Amino acid sequence: MSLFARHPRFAIAVLVLTFISLLLFVNSGSGHDSLRSSMAFHQSSALYDSLRVEETHYKKMLRQRQELIEKWGPTPDKVISFPSNGEFYTLWDFFLPSFRCPHRIDRVGIMGDGGKWICGLERIAPKKNCVMYSFGINGESSFEADVMQAAPGCELYGYDFSVKSFGPEIEQNPDLKRRAHFFPFALGPKDAYNLGDNPKMYTLRTLMEQNGHDFIDVLKVDIEANEYDALEVFIDSFHGQPLPFGQLQIEVHVYGGSEWEYFPKFLKWWEKLEAAGLRPFFSEPNLVYVNLVRGVYPGLVEYSFINVRGNHELVSNRPSPPPRLSH
Repeated sequence: MSLFARHPRFAIAVLVLTFISLLLFVNSGSGHDSLRSSMAFHQSSALYDSLRVEETHYKKMLRQRQELIEKWGPTPDKVISFPSNGEFYTLWDFFLPSFRCPHRIDRVGIMGDGGKWICGLERIAPKKNCVMYSFGINGESSFEADVMQAAPGCELYGYDFSVKSFGPEIEQNPDLKRRAHFFPFALGPKDAYNLGDNPKMYTLRTLMEQNGHDFIDVLKVDIEANEYDALEVFIDSFHGQPLPFGQLQIEVHVYGGSEWEYFPKFLKWWEKLEAAGLRPFFSEPNLVYVNLVRGVYPGLVEYSFINVRGNHELVSNRPSPPPRLSH
């Protein structure tokens, strides 16, 4: 006896469900496309949840920072950045890289001074139009070269008035050199490029506008304590809007006797970066400098920041084009 004759209601239900499934399959275009959409949704939710959790942990660190200030201050103006009277802290203990990058973290470039920690290179590598800016070359370009080799669609814009070209890692590689653009300019808080200005200086926003860029995937800054004013002006120019870069690799310089050794001033600058959406996910003290200049305190630290604001590859699975910078 047939299934329909023995169980007519069950057989009808099976036929109805089969028909509905076929309709859904046809309307969706393909079963694989529907599955990919579902996966993208869950991946996006997972990425969002990860960033949200990390932000919660970062806020906890901010409370701990305030507690440390109260312990050794008790106000910021009473905190000594590098104490010498038996206190068990330094400036850098107030600014820990407490935000975990939600992607793979790699140290890119030479294993020594010149290499940097980068977040999510695997998400940047497939981009057809990747942009990297590097301020401070000093004859060593292993970091930039490794990023460009991993991301064949990446163009490099380098700036350094103290040298005449990139390092040999790029200059001796025809493919990388073709995608690299060098300029003997300084990064600063204002534009100064008239006759007699030596070196010529530009703000980061001006350089992006000149190059026709609305977004920088990787921004490296190593400009010997000139990073403070340059970044401050750049951040202020966006008036609270998301900054147009995905991550920042920067060497922070606090030389003995400089104005940035004053804790309240440094704290205010750092909090400006945090308010703009920058979260440090890695730090590495420059021990080469300490070793070469014996007897100095560790005033140079490499920091890597992720920009948690905006809509780019590191914080979204479906990034949209950034808004165009006004000229």
